[in-house]
Parts: sequence; C-alpha cells; structure tokens
Amino acid sequence: MSTTTSPVEAFDARAFLRHLTREPGVYRMIASDGAVLYVGKAASLRSRVSSYFRSTGLSSRIASMVAQIASVEVTITRTEAEALLLENQLIKALRPRYNVLLRDDKSYPQIFISSGSWPRIGMHRGPRSEQGRYFGPYPSALAVRETLSRMHRLFRLRACEESVFRNRSRPCLQYQINRCSAPCVGLISSDDYAQSVRRAMLFLDGHSNELMADLERAMEQASAQLAFEQAAIHRDLIAELRSIQSRQYVDGAQVSMDALACVFDQGTACVVLQSFRDGVNQGTHAFFPRVHGTENSQEVLSAFVCQYYLEHQPPRELLLSELIDDAALLETVLAESAGYRVQIKHAVRGERAGYLALTQRNAEAALAAELASSASQRVRVEALTQLLGLSAAPTRMECFDISHTGGEATVASCVVFDSNGPVRGQYRRYNINGITPGDDYAAMHQALERRFRRAIDDGIVPDILFIDGGKGQLTQANAVLADLGVSGLTVVGVAKGEARRAGDETLILPDGSSCKPGAASPALQLVQQIRDEAHRFAITGHRGKRQKARVTSSLQEIPGIGPRRRAALLKHFGGLAGLKRAGAEEIARVEGINAALAKRIYAGLHGLVAATVPVTTKAGDT
Repeated sequence: MSTTTSPVEAFDARAFLRHLTREPGVYRMIASDGAVLYVGKAASLRSRVSSYFRSTGLSSRIASMVAQIASVEVTITRTEAEALLLENQLIKALRPRYNVLLRDDKSYPQIFISSGSWPRIGMHRGPRSEQGRYFGPYPSALAVRETLSRMHRLFRLRACEESVFRNRSRPCLQYQINRCSAPCVGLISSDDYAQSVRRAMLFLDGHSNELMADLERAMEQASAQLAFEQAAIHRDLIAELRSIQSRQYVDGAQVSMDALACVFDQGTACVVLQSFRDGVNQGTHAFFPRVHGTENSQEVLSAFVCQYYLEHQPPRELLLSELIDDAALLETVLAESAGYRVQIKHAVRGERAGYLALTQRNAEAALAAELASSASQRVRVEALTQLLGLSAAPTRMECFDISHTGGEATVASCVVFDSNGPVRGQYRRYNINGITPGDDYAAMHQALERRFRRAIDDGIVPDILFIDGGKGQLTQANAVLADLGVSGLTVVGVAKGEARRAGDETLILPDGSSCKPGAASPALQLVQQIRDEAHRFAITGHRGKRQKARVTSSLQEIPGIGPRRRAALLKHFGGLAGLKRAGAEEIARVEGINAALAKRIYAGLHGLVAATVPVTTKAGDT
C-alpha cells in the first residue's frame, strides 16, 4: 500500500506526520522538481520520518536535504525485512541524490563452465545468458585469471570458443603444455572429460573433502588395475590440491568469508573487500561509494553490505571493520536469499582479526592512491583549462578515433571523460558503413554526424571535443558541427609526432594555430590519456567486428561453402581480407576447393555474377 503527499510550496511536516502510520515500510523524500532526494527503510515509518524534522541535532547534510523536501512518499510493507529489500531495489533504480551509492558500475567477473558434451571453462562478465554453471562473483579479474590458470593445470579443461573447437584438426599449444586434454581431436573420451568437469565443479564449489576422497578412490582403483601411470596422475593432482590448501587456508579450516573495511579521508570513502572461499584467498577489490558528504563509516558499510550482497551470493561469514546498526536484520535477509546462515561479525580474534586488520590497511592504501590520482587529475584538468584559454574547467570531454585494417570492419569510438576521469558508461562505438574502404575522413564525418545529430535532441555536448588526427580530420569535425548548427564547444585535433613517440604530439587549436606542450606538460598527459583510451576502445570494437565477420562472413552466402571449407579458406589466406585479394587460381589451390567452386567464391566475394557450374559437396561439409 502506498500513500503520497502532493508537493506544496512549503512541506507541512507536522500535518503529514499526524496521519503517518507506525507500520514498517519505505519512505522517499521528493524535491519540488520531482527528483528523489533520499530513500530509506523503517521499522516504524512515523518514528523514523519524524526524526528528520527535529529542530536540533541534524547534520548539515541532512538539514540541506530536509530543506529541499516538497513531498514524502511512503510504501507500507509487512515486515522490516521486506522494507530492506524494497529500499535496496529503489536505491538501485532511482539512485537518489543523498543516499550512499555503490558507484562501481562494472559487472563482476565470474567463472563459467558451459553446458554440452564438451564444456569449456572461462571468465564471464555481464548477464547470465548462456546455459551452464556460473561461479562467483570474484572480487577482481586477477583473481579469476589466477583461479583459471590453476584450473587448467589441474583439470585440463578446454578454454577455446566453439568456432575454434569445432574446426580443430590437431591439438593446440595448450595441449602441448599440459593445460588442455585436447577433446577437440578426440584425445580424451567423453566419460573421462565429464569426470574432469565434475571434479572442477567440486573444486569451484568448495567441496575439497569430497574432491580429495574422489581422487583417492580413483588412485586406488587405478593401482588395483595396475594402471600405474593413471594412478600417478591422480597422486600428483592430490599433492597439488593439498599444496594449495596448505598455502592458503585460514586457521587450517575450510572457511567461506569476506572481510570488509571502510575508511574516510577528504570527503571520500573507500570500502575494500577481501574474499575467502573454502579457505582460499581470492584477492581484494576496492570500491569508492558516492557518499554525499557523510563521514559515517557505519552507514557506508551498512549500505554496501545491503546493496552488494542482495545482488551477489554472500559467504557464510562477513567480517566488518565496524559494527553496523542493521546487522541482525541483514543476517536474516541474507540468510533467506542465500539459503544458509550468514553471520555478520565485528569483534573477532586470532587469524580473523589479522585478516581484518590487513583489509583495513588495504583500504587505507587504496584510498590514498585514489586521492593522489584525483589530485593529479585536477592538476591536469587545470593545466588543460589554461592551455586552451577556457573560462572554466571542462566538465565533459569527448574524443573520437577510427580503427580498421585495410578498410575492413571500420569502427569509430567515442570516449567520455569528466573532471574525475573516464565515464565508461557513456562510451559509444559506431559501425561505419557506406564509405570507400580506408577513407578515414569519411569515417570520421559519419561518426561525428551520428553523434551530434543526436545531441540536437538530448542537448548533451562536450566542453571539449578531441579528434585523433591532423587538420583533415579536424576539418571534418568543424564541417559537421557547422552543418548541424552545434556550437559552444572547443574542438582540438591531436596529431602524432613524426616518430609517433608519446610526448611529441601536436595540438591543433580552434583558431587554427598549433602547439607542442611536450611530454612534461600535465595538459598533454591528460590529452594522451583520453586519446589512448579512445584508441583502445576503437581497436577493441574493430577486432570484435573483424572476428565476427571472419566467422560469419559473406562466405556463408556462397552455395557449397560449409563450415569446414570456410575454415580452410580463412586459415589458408589469413582472413577474409587476404581471401578477397586472391584470384580464382589461388583459391583453387586450397584443399577441397575445385576450379569451379573457386570461380564461384571469387565471384561471390566481388559482387560478380556467380558461375552456374554445379558444385559437388562432400557429405557433412554444408
């Protein structure tokens, strides 16, 4: 059930509180423009909301928020636990101005084992769209890579994509270095591979005792059958697992826990999470929540635990650097969502106290590094402001770059920076079509036109627009902006030096003049950072597009070309671009391609009238 007050010129808190229920629920503070200022939960709505309207005792942050309240919306729930869940959902959806927000917008890395006859193992980010088992999340990509390296060494599961797996004719390097069992060419039976997959899942699930017992049984069975080589493999695997346990167990026990510490300095908060699963240290990850002026570490930790662990599977123990108010309630809610008891602890002893202290030191070091980086970023922004003669520091900077290989799979990138650094959620890529291959000017013109035509509707334009290139690319940018009537931004070209050495770049300014700030210039260092990020983002998009084109290329549209022949052609010529440069005679030299089919391939790739010679295909090729 929800009730809402209508916005008025001055919010009448006394009249509103007079009729407010004492039941549990969630309240939302609304500003006059409709923006949500704050979302909170309460065991008693009247008691909690009335505390905001005391005449004394409010912090400056809360007093500022209360002064902006035009209305309050409440939603009654059956229990305080329901209110906690709803509060978390609303904070994520509405991102209120005065709530503590977990701003790390990356998806957390996981380990993924696919389904099917020959499952593969690898790192995964993003939605769980593919069928299979997902393990994690892990605190960092480094922790995932270290775990995967261990998994390949222990269980020799494949990591290759399906397109590679289906088209292998001989084992790859991973098999040669004993990190894969080469199921692609049948060097392991399906039963043995399935057994390896099952054991890998036991390892990732933390069932080490069950895994060790299984391996010991297999070793004894192999010895009884006089299969001493196989028994030795199991013996070495057991020894490796015991070595891992002896190096990384906490208190010698199989512990599943996270240690969290929060520190403040200069209005910035840092929460560091150190994870242990089955006693194995999975590494640390630092978070920098948006705190809006509060310096209450208990409040930040409480918000972090709620937002993070209602989204991700919690461990059985949470060690916190400080006691939080909602510990008992959070234990109940997390236990219900996880299906097992979750304990939140503060006062711990022995080895756990040592790990909590280590996490605290990690948080202090991470915050110091973040503040140093922020200070350096401010210096660079101020230097750029002075260099370009701007009246105020830029709050939004964009940079465009073009990437292609010989005109193939052209992609333009647009990266966005603000005064604090990259804003990755607003990066964009543009697939460039309908131009002469390799025409960078036309590609830049198309990308800029698409970007700023949209700006006419949404009104979002950068203070500074960087163009990776010389006067030609800059001319395209100015032409697009003039045609669309977009003004009020500074356009700067970034031209590489003769030796393409970092620090030798020339900046082409809006008035047509140029300057070379030099490698020591903080302003140029910022420009380099933005330009390099645009270059990286463009190359990543180009490579993905090119790979997709090579796997699902125009070859698929040519009759008689199935997966095997397509793979043979691309392998022989090093990709689609090499194949397009080849003549029919060269194509016919590829195994499985006769002269008639070679002519058909050449005609299909160059838009010519295809030959009408019938094509004979082998069974299973198409």
